[in-house]
Amino acid sequence: MATMRDVAALAGVSAKTVSRVYNDHPHVTAETRERVDAALRELSYVPNTIATTFRTGRAPVIGVAVPDITDPLFASIARAAEDLARTRGMSVVITSIGVKPEREVGVVQALLSQPLSGLIIAPVSADHRYLAAWAERMPVVFVDRQPVGLAADSFTEDDVAGARLATTHLIDHGHTRVGFIGDDATITTSRKRLQGYRDALTDAELPYSEELVAFGAFDRSGAAAAIAAIDGGGPRPTALFCSNARSAISLVPFVRSSGLALTTFGDFPLADMLRPAWTYVDQDPHRLGTLAARRVLDRLDRPSGRYRRRTVLPVPLVERSSCDVDIRLTAEAA
Repeated sequence: MATMRDVAALAGVSAKTVSRVYNDHPHVTAETRERVDAALRELSYVPNTIATTFRTGRAPVIGVAVPDITDPLFASIARAAEDLARTRGMSVVITSIGVKPEREVGVVQALLSQPLSGLIIAPVSADHRYLAAWAERMPVVFVDRQPVGLAADSFTEDDVAGARLATTHLIDHGHTRVGFIGDDATITTSRKRLQGYRDALTDAELPYSEELVAFGAFDRSGAAAAIAAIDGGGPRPTALFCSNARSAISLVPFVRSSGLALTTFGDFPLADMLRPAWTYVDQDPHRLGTLAARRVLDRLDRPSGRYRRRTVLPVPLVERSSCDVDIRLTAEAA
């Protein structure tokens, strides 16, 4: 197996220069980079990660813990983190926490029992003090949800403003009975998005009604129960705001021919192919994952650097055809 010194000898440079080229260091001339890249390819160089771990004192691995890796949001976050880590010769280990808060500690601690350089986590629990000891030794970055009881970096969306925007969009099309459907009422993102939904109703001087709010849409059976609860609570809503993509996917079989106007917090695969295609609040999960991974790498490179702890990203509304019909105009035409 070729070593870094073998690559350096073939390219006519120092081993340090090879390391800089391999790790995409900006201060390398184009001509030198080309020679080193050619030598890397010719010798099929593979870095010795064990030696790297001993030399730097840390493993070239970032841990990523998310509720469900099959969820489009979290899958995209993990993929973005992996893409950025790869540019630094690092890999990513991913684990799914699940939706039960009591499972989080055991699952994350099992991940942390492996040699890691940093951790990116989208938690489901409401107390993260168990991570304090690890946060003193490595970068811990929260994504999509802020930490509770722990000082750590976080990158989240403006949940309240996004939900308010999506609900207001429905109200502006003439809907006065707008339903809210989510998965877990205990998660901070769900609570904040419910607050944004309520704020939009208040802005429009519409009453808030518990009968139009349902949780538990984790899967198809939960979504069916949520729809049934809203439909059975009084006059049927004419529009629905869904608090996340996972719940939206579960709802598709029950609303695709319902005539309801629809918005959701977060896009999901093939949503643009539905008829009507769902209007959504754009979370940009790739950006979230990239920012989280970059913060891990920045803290590894500059441990004493000053960074903004909490970053809340604005979220725009992307209009599709699911709200095209203005029921006020329909009523007037009738």
